[in-house]
Amino acid sequence: MTETTRRLSFQVTARRTDAHGSVARCKDAELWLDTDLAGRMDAFNPAELLLAALSACMIKGIERVAPILKFQLRGVEVRVHGVRQDVPPRLESIDYEILVDSDESEQRLALLHDNVRKYGTVFNAVAPGTRLAGVLRRAG
Repeated sequence: MTETTRRLSFQVTARRTDAHGSVARCKDAELWLDTDLAGRMDAFNPAELLLAALSACMIKGIERVAPILKFQLRGVEVRVHGVRQDVPPRLESIDYEILVDSDESEQRLALLHDNVRKYGTVFNAVAPGTRLAGVLRRAG
């Protein structure tokens, strides 16, 4: 008997609005993108968008496993820093800090971090091609 695996799929459409920006859409959401060569302060550029996706992946992973682990938390903040190399252009490293507002033990925090690293879709897409390192610690 063969085992079947459920696969999720994702659909995003991005469109250039003018020389200063673009807009991405999925579901009922819209996100303005910094695609201006001079840069824009009011939108995410592609590298920042990747870092935001990584951050969202970590938070969503925590939201997913917290009920399974019966992990009690009051809040989560993720801080991410990426370094770009020029040739070839890519993010050579990403460092992160996950701050969890919780009274759980250090062992339970470590378990939560293990789950973030093991089951994050974006985390596991980025990790093979980039030095990706970070910590999960108690906020405060």
